[in-house]
Formats: sequence, C-alpha cells, structure tokens
Amino acid sequence: MLSVPNPEVSVGQLVVERPGRARVFEKYGLDYCCGGKTPLAEACRRKGVALDDVRQELAASDGAAESSQTDWSAVPMCELADHIVATHHTHLRRELPRLAALLEKVARVHGDNHPEIRQCRTVFLELMGELDAHMMKEERVLFPLIRQLETEQSPAAMHCGSIDNPIRVMEHEHDDAGQALARLRELTRGYVPPADVCNTYRVLLDGLLELERDMHTHIHKENNILFPRAAAAARGEAS
Repeated sequence: MLSVPNPEVSVGQLVVERPGRARVFEKYGLDYCCGGKTPLAEACRRKGVALDDVRQELAASDGAAESSQTDWSAVPMCELADHIVATHHTHLRRELPRLAALLEKVARVHGDNHPEIRQCRTVFLELMGELDAHMMKEERVLFPLIRQLETEQSPAAMHCGSIDNPIRVMEHEHDDAGQALARLRELTRGYVPPADVCNTYRVLLDGLLELERDMHTHIHKENNILFPRAAAAARGEAS
C-alpha cells in the first residue's frame, strides 16, 4: 500500500525529498518554489484543490521509479551552485533573448487582435531585466560566499554581515519573478494559443511555458535546498 505524504509538511520539503513530486504540484498549480514553505494542506486550501486527490497522486508518483533523479539535498553546496549556474542560468541567458525577439514579432503582428500579448511583452521585458541583474548578484556575491563557507575551515568575515542578508534579497527577487510568471500565465490563459494565431505565436507560448517550468525548478533548488543549507552552515550547523 502506498504511503501518502503528511499534509502538514511544506510543499517545498516534499519536493526536496522526492523531486518527481514537482510534476504533481505543477499539474495542480501549487507553488513549491517561492511558496515552498507552505504546508501541503494549506497550499491545497488556498488553491481550492482537493487535498486527498493531491496526496494520492503524490503517493503514486513516489511509487514510480526515480533512479534518474539527482538528490540535490545530498550533494555538496559548491556542486549545487555550479549546477544552477551551468544549467539554469545558462538556460535563461539563451532563452530570454530568444523569447524577447519572438514576443516583439508576435506583438507586432497580432497585437491589434490580441492586445494581451503586448501586456505580456511589457511584463516579460521587465522580468528579463530583473533576472539578468539577479543572476549576476548570485554569481558574483552569494554563490562565492557559499563556496567560501563550504571550503574554508574558518571563513573570513563577510562584507555583507550575515549570509542571511543576500539570501533574503534573492528570495525577495524570487517572489517578484514568481509574480511575473503568474501574470504571464494569466495573460495567456494558461499558455493556450488563440484559434486565429500563427505558428510563431504557438512557439512563443510553448517557450514561455517551458520558461515557467524551468524557473520553478530553479527557484526550488535555491529557496528550499541551497539557501537553507548555506544559512545553517553559517550558523555552524551541519547542512
């Protein structure tokens, strides 16, 4: 008999334990990245979905083979930080300019009939600028501090005071990014293309959906795994 997850455990921790659960949360629109600290029962209540249905699907997901999934909570923090840069930051630097160009073209062609796509362009370009600055701060400030914490027996004093300070800034910016992604989903009605649009429009929506999925995974790895471990290490606790 499959064991169903405890409804009082946070959605972020549930994904930390078994990354495959993220697919279930994506299906139900449950935020496991920025809202990862919310208990499962409360997250379901806020979203208006049946807790028992979600728990049963999580149990079924747990029963599936996950041998290909990496347990990021078990790898060194340095390795996780490197993975985030090489995988998620690289993905963003490749996809953001591509999607911006597609949005410009689609807004020019379809903006009169679908003014919501012009709103999408505005939201996206603001998000793009914020993410560029955000990634730079992580790569030049926070991630080097995390590597220092893990590799030096007696880390030097941090110019930012406590590592909690840059973590708090990054988490706040994650919240802003999450709100922008939610707005893009709202404007595109769940990334469903209108009947009268061209293939470029459809390709754009598919790219925005993939951006949302990757960002959710990206933020989850930071908010729910890397940042708590770094904060614990700074306090002298085992990560």
